[in-house]
Amino acid sequence: MKKVFNKKSVIVIALLAALGTSVLFTSCSTEKDTSSKSTGTSVNSSQETATADSTGTPSTENIIEEATKEISTESTSSVSVKISESDISVKEKIENSNDGEHVVTADGESKSYSNISVTKTGEADGDEADFYGENSALFATNGGTLDLKNVVVKTDGTHANAVFSYGEGTTVNVSDSYIETDGNCSGGIMTTGGGTMNANNLTIDTSGNSSAAIRSDRGGGTVNVTGGYYTTSGVGSPVIYSTADITVNDAVLTANTSQGIVVEGKNSVTLNNVELTADNNKKNGSHSDYYQAVMIYQSMSGDADEGLSSFDMNGGTLVNKNGDIFFVTNTATTINLSEADITNEADGIFLRAATAGWGSEGSNGGKVTLNASKQTINGDIVVDSVSALNLYLKDKSVFNGAVNTDGQDGDVYIEIESGSTWNLTGDSYITGLTCDTSSVKLNGHKLYINGELYSEGTASSGSAVDTTASSSGNSQRSSHSGNGGSEHGTPPKKPDEN
Repeated sequence: MKKVFNKKSVIVIALLAALGTSVLFTSCSTEKDTSSKSTGTSVNSSQETATADSTGTPSTENIIEEATKEISTESTSSVSVKISESDISVKEKIENSNDGEHVVTADGESKSYSNISVTKTGEADGDEADFYGENSALFATNGGTLDLKNVVVKTDGTHANAVFSYGEGTTVNVSDSYIETDGNCSGGIMTTGGGTMNANNLTIDTSGNSSAAIRSDRGGGTVNVTGGYYTTSGVGSPVIYSTADITVNDAVLTANTSQGIVVEGKNSVTLNNVELTADNNKKNGSHSDYYQAVMIYQSMSGDADEGLSSFDMNGGTLVNKNGDIFFVTNTATTINLSEADITNEADGIFLRAATAGWGSEGSNGGKVTLNASKQTINGDIVVDSVSALNLYLKDKSVFNGAVNTDGQDGDVYIEIESGSTWNLTGDSYITGLTCDTSSVKLNGHKLYINGELYSEGTASSGSAVDTTASSSGNSQRSSHSGNGGSEHGTPPKKPDEN
């Protein structure tokens, strides 16, 4: 990602402003209660707050201080800097401690708020909160529109999501804001039932279990995120949990305990020029033994439709701290990678398509189509006997790795466009290959195609394998316990799912 200014240019601008220009700056426990409370200047939750800040002419020292602050702020995003709570000028404070209630609601109407601080405590049950927005701090529904700018949102309660958009025709626009959630099952921004969420330049920190920073659930919707910093530290709390269509541009995503990204069912995640770091080091259930940065699966809980999912990464970086890069199970997916810098700092593999603890035995593998364009892939690939892979290397892509080093297992077809290369790092077993005479470099290893030994320098023509979605078994909703993800296992389960 590119920086807007370098350090020297910021200093020069600040000094010029100080010496010759007058510049105007705009500064930018869960104890239950029986009533909604307001601290500071009182605000009616249906009332739009003031947006203007006081201005004045700063001293030279103040200008240089501002410039120094800008320099010291670590920002790799091309469109935003990290916002702290103290960066927001708060004019109004609103609280609510009642179980299940909201602090602000836009129900079939349009409301706008800026420069407010919203605090929500109180508890709620799983489905009502996760599907329909009960107990969330700021809530829009029934085709309402909620515009939020320069707000501070803090929640501390189980199932206390911060900003929630529910239902078709409902839209939440939130920008330049700081969001923090401390309880289990408490997402930063949450979208369900076909709602729309547009987020710009947010800083979101969640610490609870099953508390994705960018979160969706039953009925999905559309989520557009541009800029900002999104961090999670709880078990079962990826930065993004998608049962929706989610697009993130020019942002920094960090998961300290969980996967970075989880896509469930017939849904999608697209990352454009994003920095993603994942350290999946604690399990959230007993379904799988693997750790990974990106997980694509179908839980069979009934919360996500069955069908073809997708994960796209265009540019940006992905750093994995533990386990594999990609894990696909009990679903079919298309993964599109283009000019992404992907690094695995662990001893895991690049892609694992395999059975795990979801779906019906014998039909619950991963079906993957992986398109690589101007992409370098480092690491091995494993496809088990109930899984399948079509790998397409295009536009001078390079694959440095081996496939199924232990012998032929699932169906694997690899197609290498002229100018792209597969550099083997170990013996490999696949079922089909299309390439020209210069595309495959054995490097002393053996490549078997349907049991036949391949000779380096030989052109090959093969056929793709079936990677379409198929029924994965019983899709009835599984039993739930409301434990907030306290079990140990790999994929982040629904907050109340066993």
